[in-house]
Amino acid sequence: MDSVQLIECPRDALQGFKHWVPTNKKITYAQALLEVGFDVLDVGSFVSPKVIPQMKDTAEVLNGLDRSKSLTELLVIVANLRGVEEACANPQVDWIGYPFSISENFQMRNTHKTIADSLSLLDQIILRCNSNGKKLVVYLSMGFGNPYGDPWSPTIVGDWMEILAEKGIKIISLSDTIGSASDINIQKLFSKLIPLYPELTIGAHLHCLKQDAINKLSVAYNAGCRRFDGAIMGFGGCPMAKDELVGNMPTELILSFLNMRKIPNSLHPIKFESAYNQCLKTFI
Repeated sequence: MDSVQLIECPRDALQGFKHWVPTNKKITYAQALLEVGFDVLDVGSFVSPKVIPQMKDTAEVLNGLDRSKSLTELLVIVANLRGVEEACANPQVDWIGYPFSISENFQMRNTHKTIADSLSLLDQIILRCNSNGKKLVVYLSMGFGNPYGDPWSPTIVGDWMEILAEKGIKIISLSDTIGSASDINIQKLFSKLIPLYPELTIGAHLHCLKQDAINKLSVAYNAGCRRFDGAIMGFGGCPMAKDELVGNMPTELILSFLNMRKIPNSLHPIKFESAYNQCLKTFI
C-alpha cells in the first residue's frame, strides 16, 4: 500500500488569525511540529505585512528553528518577486509555494495580478528556484470551483494543469480555497489527472467543514491522491477569500483516516499529541 506525503500548514492556520501571535510562540509551535515527522512544514510566507500582518516575522521564525533532529522540510509562500528573493536567500527554506489561481478575479484579489502577470512571475520563480536549489510547489487555487463568476470546469482545470506541467513544474496541489469542492469533482479531477500526468505529484489542499473532512479525504485517496495538506484542529483558511473563513483539513482527522485504513505514514503519535497540545497553547 502506498504511503502518503503529509504537509502541515501552521502558516495557513495563523495567517487569518485576528490576534497577533508573538514570534516566540510561533517558533515554539513550529519546533514541536518539526518533531512529529511531517514531510513538509508550511511555516510562513514572504508577503506584504500590510496584507498579511501575521506573517511579518517569517524570517525570524525560520531562523529560530532547530532542524538538527528533524527530516521535515520547510516551505514558505510567496506572491511577488521580492518575496521569492527573500525566500531564496534564506538557507532554512527548502520549498517555495506559489498560489496560482485559475480565477482571474481571485488572482487579483489574492496577489493583485492578472493571470497573465501571474504566469510571467511563475517563470521567474522557476528560474530562481532552479538557480538557488529550492523546490517549487504550485497551488492551483479555485481548483474545485469558483464563486466569483469566472468560468470553471474539470476541463479548464485540466488545461491549466497541462500548461503548468509544460513549464516543468513537478508538484501541483489542487486547492479548494473556499471549501466548495463536491465529492464528484474531487473524484473526477484526481482520477483523471493523476494517470494523465504520472511524472507529477498532484496533491490536495482542501478547505472544508470538519464534518465533511473524512468523506473528502476518502474520495481523494480512492481517486489516487497521495499528498495531503492539513492544519491541526482545522484552524485557518484563506483571508483573501470569503469573509467567513472555511477552515483547513484537520490534521488529526487525516491521521485518524490513515490509521483506520492502516495506510503507512511517517507521523510519531506521541510527538503529534505534544504538538496538538502546543497548538492549543498557541491559538487559545
